[in-house]
Amino acid sequence: MSLNSIPTLDQIKRAPKAVIHDHLDGGLRPETIIELANEIGYEALPTKDPAALADWFQESCDSGSLVRYLETFEHTIAVMQTEAAIIRVAKECAVDLARDGVVYAEVRGAPELFTAKGLNLNQVIEATSEGFKQGMAAAAAEGNSIRVEQLLCALRQNDHAQLVAEKVVEFRDRGVVGFDIAGPEDGFPPTKQQDAFDYLRQANAHFTIHAGEAFGLPSIWQAIQMCGAERLGHGVRIIEDIDLTGPEPVLGLLASYVRDRRIPLELCPTSNLQTGAAASIESHPIGILEKLRFRVTINTDNRLMSRTSMTHEMAEVVKAFDWTLLDLQRVTINALKSAFIPFEERLAIIEQVVKPRYLALAAE
Repeated sequence: MSLNSIPTLDQIKRAPKAVIHDHLDGGLRPETIIELANEIGYEALPTKDPAALADWFQESCDSGSLVRYLETFEHTIAVMQTEAAIIRVAKECAVDLARDGVVYAEVRGAPELFTAKGLNLNQVIEATSEGFKQGMAAAAAEGNSIRVEQLLCALRQNDHAQLVAEKVVEFRDRGVVGFDIAGPEDGFPPTKQQDAFDYLRQANAHFTIHAGEAFGLPSIWQAIQMCGAERLGHGVRIIEDIDLTGPEPVLGLLASYVRDRRIPLELCPTSNLQTGAAASIESHPIGILEKLRFRVTINTDNRLMSRTSMTHEMAEVVKAFDWTLLDLQRVTINALKSAFIPFEERLAIIEQVVKPRYLALAAE
């Protein structure tokens, strides 16, 4: 076998992975939701059977609507209003990702969502970091090595972006590596938070922007050219600036800029199907974008809502596009190259973990 071979499912499971677009409140275990709901007397869950609850989340998110997709978060957010609950969820997140072969993860959350019962932003951020720390230790005890960092989100429809941006700078040496804006794209352009992005750039802080999922090229253009995004959260609709009608793809000016500048695309295939950004895995733009050598990364987005994992996402693109071990290694390295940790630390994971483990898989 070689790196140019199509991997088996077992090899995909064992392959080292990196995820840079994963939401903390979108990755809870169904059992944890039920237990936390019972602890606080939350009675709004559609069911208290773990398997049925997992089905409900997935089915509710298979609507093709980003707005409907986002409504499912009411339940996960409701049970994450105490420091203990946040620590537990973050710890389990790190453990679950590590069990899936993830060696590096940037997990994002909007601190303002977890302050309804009295927590302040600092307490939310500190509880999340503590949970990740405990989760990394628990993963190591199971024989799985993972590094998990935190991204802080502001919500596009609210007016807290500047405050959250300031928290990114305040906590950047304490487990927070970057900023993001999330929430509904249509009607809430990234330029609405322009002051926050200007502040982050002047503070030499990193940020990504959800763009090009529910809204098209104007959202991507604003995120990059006006706000200065280093990465695009999703960015899948950059395909709309590529003419595929002729014998060879022809890139428009924006698509060329994104590729030439190596702006990372945080693609989340299963999630994109659920929100209507793509019709099927086989027609998902990731296949074309990877062939054209955009800086493609594969991500989970919301593991609960999409009932997914990095193994599942990789297996789906391998099946749809005949990706090889080399292709999987490339997108994994892309994610690490795009990570918001220092260069030498990214390089160490690539050279000491990712490449050796892929070579070992290829040698089987």
